Amino acid sequence: MPVRGIISKVVGPFVTAKNVIGLHMYELVRVGSEGIIGEVIGLSGDNAFIQVYEETVGLRPGEPIEGTGKPLSVELGPGLVGRMFDGIQRPLHVLQGMAGFFIRRGLTPNALDRGEKWFLHPTAEPGSKVSGGDVLGYVDESPVVKHKILVPPDVKGVLEYVALEGEYTVEDDIAEVRWGGERICVKLMHSWPVRKPRPYRYKIPPDTPLITGQRIIDTFFPVAKGGTAAVPGGFGTGKTVLQHTLAKYADADVAIFVGCGERGNEMAGLIDEISELKIPGTDQSLLDRTILIVNTSNMPIAAREASVYTGITIAEYYRDMGYSVILMADSTSRWAEALREICGRLEEMPGEEGYPAYLTTRLAEFYARAGRVVTLNGEEGSVTVIGAVSPPGADFSEPVTQSTLRLVKVFWALDFALAHKRHFPAINWLTSYSMYFDSMKNWYEKHVTSDWVKVREEAMNLLREEEELRELVALLGPEVLTEAQRLTLEMARMIREYFLRQSAFHPIDAYSPPDKTYHMLKLILKLREKMSDAVERKVPLVELLSLPIVEEIARMKILPYDEFKKSVEKMNSEINEQIGRLIEKVIRGEEA
Repeated sequence: MPVRGIISKVVGPFVTAKNVIGLHMYELVRVGSEGIIGEVIGLSGDNAFIQVYEETVGLRPGEPIEGTGKPLSVELGPGLVGRMFDGIQRPLHVLQGMAGFFIRRGLTPNALDRGEKWFLHPTAEPGSKVSGGDVLGYVDESPVVKHKILVPPDVKGVLEYVALEGEYTVEDDIAEVRWGGERICVKLMHSWPVRKPRPYRYKIPPDTPLITGQRIIDTFFPVAKGGTAAVPGGFGTGKTVLQHTLAKYADADVAIFVGCGERGNEMAGLIDEISELKIPGTDQSLLDRTILIVNTSNMPIAAREASVYTGITIAEYYRDMGYSVILMADSTSRWAEALREICGRLEEMPGEEGYPAYLTTRLAEFYARAGRVVTLNGEEGSVTVIGAVSPPGADFSEPVTQSTLRLVKVFWALDFALAHKRHFPAINWLTSYSMYFDSMKNWYEKHVTSDWVKVREEAMNLLREEEELRELVALLGPEVLTEAQRLTLEMARMIREYFLRQSAFHPIDAYSPPDKTYHMLKLILKLREKMSDAVERKVPLVELLSLPIVEEIARMKILPYDEFKKSVEKMNSEINEQIGRLIEKVIRGEEA
């Protein structure tokens, strides 16, 4: 019999129930006569404290609550890719069909379509021993995702039966496992509690970069597959656009975007773009590898707390298939705000700025579920987590930002000054960092070029020199600069404007492959080398900056990839020829 009780108090999304014995922490419950979804977050005697994932307007003391006997869980199986769910995995397209544009309370449609049939290709043999994570077969979930049917992690035994090749729904039995005297039926889908990490064998070092197509990230502050990154920035600095860009272009097999408390129009824009764009290097739609968890700012605040767990659990599921998964959470500040509100409703002792004392612990539990691992079946998979942080007033000293920075290994600091100059991505190259670069040097040298590290360091040193010269100019004025120092400022400006600045909305510039990124930077640095030699030979800087090759280098970012590859040698030759002619002109003048 399900556990029942009576509502005694309703305060916002927080409900207190009395006369309940037998409920468990984090158990899913139905609240009120409409059966609104809630979760037990506290127990005291025969009282239960429940956070409700829907609006509580109209709930009254005396209405019933009923336990479901299970924790908040997600359904895992074919039919997730290309779909949109709310924070507790209710499919939004189904909800719209049931209630129109204004979702009624208490609606709980199945996350996975029970009527849709999937063509199963079995690969396991009856009589073999199986355990959690073993592959029984696969279905083609989308043109780019082969969905492997896994034995649930908590199941093991001898495989008694495997279904023949054919079409099945997610509820059909496709295998049977015998363990002792018990027979366990396996379906195309299974459920998993969102707060419980899925198991794996062991983690492996993060030595492979996640290529994002963003030049400043891939060159200076890369994130590893299975790594963690934070994107803090104030309003208008481009956090959401950057995360949308990563969702569209990152080198991952599956991309999951969690819109946690974001504005609805931003999520609508992302959905429209993903529907139209293609996966880089293919003709397949981005929607064929994307899952959207939509919990916008006008949705109940308590569901924000569940949305990130829903997203990370789905990410772990695809990781267990051997895929590289990227999870974007936008933003964890909104999640933390939900924790703060729940903390206040529970009358817990608040920490700094009203956030709960366990804020860092919750963030750590979330980011710890990222990683590059060997799965239970021996394959290699990864979950890369990139969390946006929205500090009030761009104050990076506030608790959510500081707690996050203690946990992640990549910090992309978004800068108001850069954003106001329309320099995007507005990542500050002097304050950002990546702790993964040293472990990934070998990958860059092997897969891109042997002098990647040298070129990167040379460019970064040039940007640091520019900052030092700017301070000098601020103190003494521009008149104190030598011609060589003026050249340094000009070359740093070229790196900033022609290389680091990148349009997320340009059809070509939005994504830059690693070899194009390398050659772009190499050309600018070669131009600097040749111009430095010319300045030493008394060639006027104004004449050097007026050369046609400077304009060509300014335009190289918008050249299509194939055209750029053909023009690299030509631009290298033109640098030598055009600067060489100016040097010869000066030499002839001296001789005359």
